[in-house]
Amino acid sequence: MRALIRISATGLLLSTFMCGLSFAQHATLTSFGPDAFAVTPLVSTPTPQQSSEERHKFWDKENSILFATNAALAGADFAVTRQNLQNGGRELNPITRLMSGSTAGLAANFAGETAGVIGLSYFFHRTGHHKLERITSMVNIGASGFAVTYGLSHR
Repeated sequence: MRALIRISATGLLLSTFMCGLSFAQHATLTSFGPDAFAVTPLVSTPTPQQSSEERHKFWDKENSILFATNAALAGADFAVTRQNLQNGGRELNPITRLMSGSTAGLAANFAGETAGVIGLSYFFHRTGHHKLERITSMVNIGASGFAVTYGLSHR
């Protein structure tokens, strides 16, 4: 079940990221004029019309709390998973299962997961998708929280 939720969350994030029209507010046929595919810079200077949410720094208080929560839950997931594996359990996530042969591999998996969430959030921040920047962390917090709860209940 944990693997299904993580795969679903990853698929949702990837499909949202890959679908350019999902970021459009009003996609119509007239949107695809000669300037529809113009390249815009990754970094834009704030304009007076932009809200304060759009002009926030990446390492603001909210992101710091989200990333700390991500790291804490990844650490808890590592500890619960490691203990369950040492007591004869098996890893349900097929990607994590590849790394679960050693404690170092398992730790690298969860550290990489945390780094990946921060990296993806930073990408969304740089491209101006600030809601996705926060949602990325929230989805991973939910998946890790579920994984820890599931692991603790199936000891």
